[in-house]
Amino acid sequence: MLTRANALAIMAKAPVPGTVKTRLVPPLTSEQAAELYRALLLDHLAHLKNLENAALYLAYAPDEEATIFRELGGGAYHYIAQKGEDLGERMKNVFADLWRFGHRNAVVIGSDLPALPLQILNDAFTRLSRRKTQVVLGPSEDGGYYLIGMKQPVPELFDNMTWSHERVLAETTDRLNALGRSYDLLPSWFDLDRVEDLRRLQGLRNSALAHSSPRTLAYLEQLNRLGCLDLGS
Repeated sequence: MLTRANALAIMAKAPVPGTVKTRLVPPLTSEQAAELYRALLLDHLAHLKNLENAALYLAYAPDEEATIFRELGGGAYHYIAQKGEDLGERMKNVFADLWRFGHRNAVVIGSDLPALPLQILNDAFTRLSRRKTQVVLGPSEDGGYYLIGMKQPVPELFDNMTWSHERVLAETTDRLNALGRSYDLLPSWFDLDRVEDLRRLQGLRNSALAHSSPRTLAYLEQLNRLGCLDLGS
């Protein structure tokens, strides 16, 4: 069986209370934050099954929770454990795994955001297929990036990088420019880290995004009805 040229990996954590969506605690409890993340991850995994031009991977952590992830993703995904001490090392190792498996264009996305429009992912692979483009980045509105794609190793993008601040994207593009590596930027997207982000997502419940985030939106409405979150009407 031939290996697909394109591979997409979603970086995910186990939906365990106290380890995910901690910036939403309070107003949520740790258990509610974990359940919200579980809904978000399930929406991601269901939505990405519609992507036809790439092999799908779930890069999970911690490695002892493999059974949970296989239950969440089912047979549509390949499963690889994240390896490394920090986010940069883990992403670098995911890329190394994807290339070792024989894929040519590799894209890695996060799981702390609403389900991405498939057009963005298709665009990422289209750009990587061009000879001149070596890296693609999806800027997130908090100054980081929600997606990174490459067709050859650029370890300098991950080594000695400080994460979770508003200049991650800027520092990444600075490194690419210094290395003389060509890159393209995709449309921006937003993370779900604050109550304001949840309000924004709920405000889009009548848009096309609702079709790709049904579990997340349903759980937000439940939290709103219970008075756990003030998301407005």
